[in-house]
Amino acid sequence: MAHILLAEDDGSLRGFLARALEKAGHTVVACENGDDAIDALDQGPYDLLLTDIVMPGADGIEVARIAAQRQPGVKIMFITGFAAVALSAAQAAPEAKVLSKPVHLRDIVAEVDRMVAA
Repeated sequence: MAHILLAEDDGSLRGFLARALEKAGHTVVACENGDDAIDALDQGPYDLLLTDIVMPGADGIEVARIAAQRQPGVKIMFITGFAAVALSAAQAAPEAKVLSKPVHLRDIVAEVDRMVAA
């Protein structure tokens, strides 16, 4: 399956997402902030970056920009609880998928599977 870089500052959500994606057969490197996610890019290549947008340190849009530079072709999915931020992310990375919180784990896993298969 896919090698996924997950960046989410909410520890509970990060754990739930990582476990759900691993249960679906993916390998996950989970990071608690944008700076750690940028550092973890060296552990790639990744098939998908799944990132919150609003985080301490580098935000998800910055992580996505750097990931796309270092690993062209990496697919990007943003998750956010802020509608205005979701709009900004969609404009910054039109090829990325943007999911708004709250979102069910099953829906995230299904969307990840669709993106990886595409």
